[in-house]
Amino acid sequence: MREAYYEQVENINADLVEVTRLVGSAMNRATQALLDADLKLAEAVIDFDAKVDLLTASIDERCFELIALQAPVATDLRVLLGAMRISSSLERMGDLAEHVAKQARMRHPKVSVPQEVRGTFAEMGGLAEAIVSKTGSVIATKDVSLCVDIARHDEEMDRLHRELFTIVLSSSWKYGVEEAIDVTLLSRFYERYADHAVSVSKRVVTIVTGEPYVAVSLIN
Repeated sequence: MREAYYEQVENINADLVEVTRLVGSAMNRATQALLDADLKLAEAVIDFDAKVDLLTASIDERCFELIALQAPVATDLRVLLGAMRISSSLERMGDLAEHVAKQARMRHPKVSVPQEVRGTFAEMGGLAEAIVSKTGSVIATKDVSLCVDIARHDEEMDRLHRELFTIVLSSSWKYGVEEAIDVTLLSRFYERYADHAVSVSKRVVTIVTGEPYVAVSLIN
């Protein structure tokens, strides 16, 4: 019976890793749709989010079932509760990729971001790809040393987020209010995407070490 239990836990963990792959692909394609005003690609990302929702819902359901039937304690309980919280953060990352795609769709055939900030959004997209890839590795391996890289990627994302605020608020901003709002919202989506990756990493640290989530620091 315990072998079956641990096999189910391993399957849940494998599915969490799969979700990181899915939400990474979603944000990558959403960024491409944003920068290229690609309506077809944007709509594909929006439709794709249902797959992420189904998989994360399945993960939560299986965790609840194992808790109810196996009454796990200590580390085993921490693993299942952590998996549900990780699933929630990953599902939200998928939603944020969908938001980027919806913004691209709303402004089509116009490109949603002015030429002046396209490079910054391309950089944010690259950071999002790197951070979610590393997040998947942390979940798969439980190697918490990788969390330092995730925290550094998050700091870089925060820097770009602040940089975009400075640009749209500067006197040299030559675009309209609508464009400023678009840039601000889109920047926030990327910034929150990275924040959720950090949250996932902290959950893994809690699972591995038992340290309370609120006390976890990824960079000492």
